[in-house]
Amino acid sequence: MTTQERMTGVLTPVVMPYTENLLPDAQRLLEQCRWLLSQDVGIAVFGTNSEANSLSVAEKIALLDYLVANGIDPARLMPGTGLCALTDTVQLSAHVARLGCGGALVLPPFYYKAVSDEGLYRFYAEVLQRVGDARLQIYLYHIPPISQVPLSLSLIERLVTDFPESIAGIKDSSGDWDNTRAMLDAGWDNFQVFTGNEKTLLNTMQRGGAGTISATANLNPADIVELYRNWESDSAAAMQEALSEFRDFIQQFPVIPALKSVVAHYRNDDNWLRLRPPLVELADAQRAELTGALEERGFTMPGIG
Repeated sequence: MTTQERMTGVLTPVVMPYTENLLPDAQRLLEQCRWLLSQDVGIAVFGTNSEANSLSVAEKIALLDYLVANGIDPARLMPGTGLCALTDTVQLSAHVARLGCGGALVLPPFYYKAVSDEGLYRFYAEVLQRVGDARLQIYLYHIPPISQVPLSLSLIERLVTDFPESIAGIKDSSGDWDNTRAMLDAGWDNFQVFTGNEKTLLNTMQRGGAGTISATANLNPADIVELYRNWESDSAAAMQEALSEFRDFIQQFPVIPALKSVVAHYRNDDNWLRLRPPLVELADAQRAELTGALEERGFTMPGIG
């Protein structure tokens, strides 16, 4: 992969379905991925809202193989591969590269806190060296509210400088627009900055960003894609306001079970309600409140099911 082929647009961390015995349900995942691709949304499987850290490396590899074998274009895939163990990150990232995936979204190792930039630099450098595959395109994953391990601007600059062909971009889920803006304004050549929340998609695009990797794109992908495509239009501000309001509504509930509740409702398939412990589903009253409010809004998921 050359730097001219780096990923842009709208992607989503696809929610993860489970069977009755809490094994990943590959067929249902495939159906959701196909629907998202039909809405022109890329597939960031094994992101935060995919319950990524509830899955083993072996399960992730098997799911990726199943998706690609069943027609999912690997160029549209940006799987999450960042794990606490260096060797696990290397194993999964190498598999992603072999499949020809468009990128790998790589968390820093997040168990140890207050680690140095030098330690984080060595982690990413070691991953690249051990994988040893020019096809591996790393998108850094900055989500300090969850990981508690931030990626500083100076660290990013060092990585981009030393590995310009491999450090392709970043998902900024800091929730701090000033931080995202600083990344956008840094001027790193061909470095793709994705906002981790579509509430700042318009601002991101106005400053030359790549797009968004959005949890709620599991539900309203077409609306987010519309703003991505038409951010220079006269209606862009109104589209952004509507997206932000919808995101705020969903975030009134625990997000992962809320996303799965909505998918279950519109697919008429309660198998989507399952989560792996320690996560739990919404209470019946919460689920009724959520889906009832969406029905009152006239919300739909066209083409699903």
